[in-house]
Amino acid sequence: MNDVNQKNLRDTFTAYLPLPADTESHLKAALERVLHNPGSLVRPQIVRKMFAAYGLPAQQATELGIALEYFHTASLLLDDLPCMDDAIERRSALCIHIEFGEAEAILAALALVNRAYGLTWRAVSGCGQGREAHALAYIEQYLGVGGLLNGQSMDLNYPSLSRDHKTTEQTAMGKTVSLIRLTLTLPGILGDASAAELQLLERVAICWGLSYQIVDDLKDVLQSPAESGKTVSRDISLGRPNIALAIGIADAVERLTRLISIGDWMLRRLVGLRPGVAFLQDLRGQLNQEAAEMIANACESSVQGAA
Repeated sequence: MNDVNQKNLRDTFTAYLPLPADTESHLKAALERVLHNPGSLVRPQIVRKMFAAYGLPAQQATELGIALEYFHTASLLLDDLPCMDDAIERRSALCIHIEFGEAEAILAALALVNRAYGLTWRAVSGCGQGREAHALAYIEQYLGVGGLLNGQSMDLNYPSLSRDHKTTEQTAMGKTVSLIRLTLTLPGILGDASAAELQLLERVAICWGLSYQIVDDLKDVLQSPAESGKTVSRDISLGRPNIALAIGIADAVERLTRLISIGDWMLRRLVGLRPGVAFLQDLRGQLNQEAAEMIANACESSVQGAA
């Protein structure tokens, strides 16, 4: 995405949560910091292009894309809290609770969630009663106790679980895959995609979501805070799920490679049915770049360990 479109999305991310003049100063300061440090904004970018592929209005695409980014950002604010991951840095800056306090971080997260639901409703309304109901049920499923919340609870209580490969991936399915599912599959639901397309979108989302989680897990094990832009080594210190710790770095790399390969096969089939989503192949390239960096780091770590 070019610099002009990136700036436009950043401006939109800030503008879609207007702060009244009488907003309490501490909450306002916390939200302003969040809104002016939005991260990569990859979800709105994907949603815009997915809406175009299914012939859906651009305005609704922007609303839904920003809503999903707000949901994601809220989850990070909560995830970083001392009662969760007790992180210090996020997006190369101090976590919100460190700078503004835990209460303001929670209130800021609630503000984002509240606004996200409002934007989501605007985005899905008018798409046809059947599609609207399907979309809202899908959102509730993957943001609720069957998705994101369940994954977060499994993450927090991981020491009391089996800590094996299955449990680790089940946690990632809730925490990481849920939002990627919404980003990829929800536009298909609203665009009245065929059952075959929706199934392929789901499978691509699962493969990519688990792949991104493995990359993130490898970063936590192999990178420094300066390299990752956030607090690292939290998984081992807090006893949290990490596939590289659960099955070993070498097996995690093998699993990552296999997931990317399966995702590629599914994506080729999807593009055959819906050529407009071919842009996803570019995103696949970005995933491959991050994966290649982690695989190289893993190989370097293995060589150093052997020495």
